[in-house]
Amino acid sequence: MSRPAIFLDRDGTINRAVLREGRPCPPAAVEEIEIPDDVPSALQRLGRAGFALVVVTNQPDVARGRQTRANVEGINAALAARLPIHEFRVCYHDDDDGCACRKPEPGLLLQPPEYDIPRSLLIGDRWRDIEAGRRAGVQATILIESGHSEPCNVEPDRRVRSLGEAADWILDR
Repeated sequence: MSRPAIFLDRDGTINRAVLREGRPCPPAAVEEIEIPDDVPSALQRLGRAGFALVVVTNQPDVARGRQTRANVEGINAALAARLPIHEFRVCYHDDDDGCACRKPEPGLLLQPPEYDIPRSLLIGDRWRDIEAGRRAGVQATILIESGHSEPCNVEPDRRVRSLGEAADWILDR
């Protein structure tokens, strides 16, 4: 049987989202990456517990022409160099594209290589993350309450203030 994963949203979960006009946005360049202090140790603890650490991120600014795919991949590479991430899965589509990989659709979580979904968890900071985890059938969804103005109209299994707090909850279960 495959091992379970912790599916992690990127912006607002493993790195700080950049607030522009009150809305959480991805960093525009590597220089804008800011990793909260508790993230490296939280990821290390989850990895030691046997979870694959898989980032699942929507990056629609590529489809909108506001960002390049190469720039997104550069940001992911910079994060991978600093954090123990096993894999990055990226959706470059916009809502109108109707793809199966754009969260809240579960495609990013279900594509190969496959993980033990019923034993996996999802951690994110937006309703799209929580809904994608629910649709995929993960064991639990965890919302990091980042304080931005977007409401979460889907109830997660747990609400936390940080990735460190999420890791504590997972490992104490």
